[in-house]
Amino acid sequence: MSDQAVAEYRIEDLAHHSGATVRTIRAYQDRGLLPKPERRGRSNVYRDTHLARLRQIADLLDRGYTLASIKELLEAWDAGRGLGGVLGLVAEVHGPWTDEEAARISRADLNERFGGRPDDDAVDEACELGVLERIAGRPDEFLVPSPQELAVAAELYAAGVPLVAITGHLRELRGQVEHIASRFLEFTTEHVFARYLGHVPPTDADAAEAATMVRRLRPLAQQTVDAELARAMRLFATRHLQRHLGAAGGAQPSGPAPVALPAETVRAVQELVGSAHVAEFVRAATERELQARTMNDLVSKGGR
Repeated sequence: MSDQAVAEYRIEDLAHHSGATVRTIRAYQDRGLLPKPERRGRSNVYRDTHLARLRQIADLLDRGYTLASIKELLEAWDAGRGLGGVLGLVAEVHGPWTDEEAARISRADLNERFGGRPDDDAVDEACELGVLERIAGRPDEFLVPSPQELAVAAELYAAGVPLVAITGHLRELRGQVEHIASRFLEFTTEHVFARYLGHVPPTDADAAEAATMVRRLRPLAQQTVDAELARAMRLFATRHLQRHLGAAGGAQPSGPAPVALPAETVRAVQELVGSAHVAEFVRAATERELQARTMNDLVSKGGR
């Protein structure tokens, strides 16, 4: 790189400063994502504009954008439409959707909160689920994106719920919550954001206004889910309690209870009257027994 006011880079220097490989830089050029370098003799010369563009592409890739969508955004910018609002919208959507702050936990503290014994399989599954994140160069320390979620798992474990049941429940719950989030986004896109997304990419002004709407609507999903979850928990917890208290010995069943006959008795009746008539025979025998007991009771009372 030269010492001039305008920095110049060879492709190897550009790769070093941007973090991209030489092969990636050439691929971006071929796809039109990166402007062509200046040809100087037998060498290609890159400038700070190329470095800035590579960093921009890397940032958008980290946020989940495809190369095709990134190319549309960059072409709009090159055409003079501006990307300030669009990048602001990208940052707003990609920003935190909760006020909760990530924390760190040591492996020793983690073991203590979950039984006091190391469990590498459980740690691996927690990392797979994103409950824990490994920290490069620190094998005995983890990042905890949601301390609340980890605290819930620890409370459930202390209450006697096995770790495998906790992770299984989280997987099931996550699928259901992701469905709720998807439906909420579809709903707000149809009724709110469609007006801002008429152009692909949206204009700078529309994108900036959409970013403002994201900030306004961001808490609504959480508030709605909290309210509905509280309502549902109150309803189902009451039903569960009533059912278990009834089974514990309070209320008696209102209808007739089924009676299981010994297998030998059923076989004997089948041999006597045939399989098709077992129920009828049992009913008749029961009625006969009840009648006999009633008559005996009446005779006993009459002899006093």
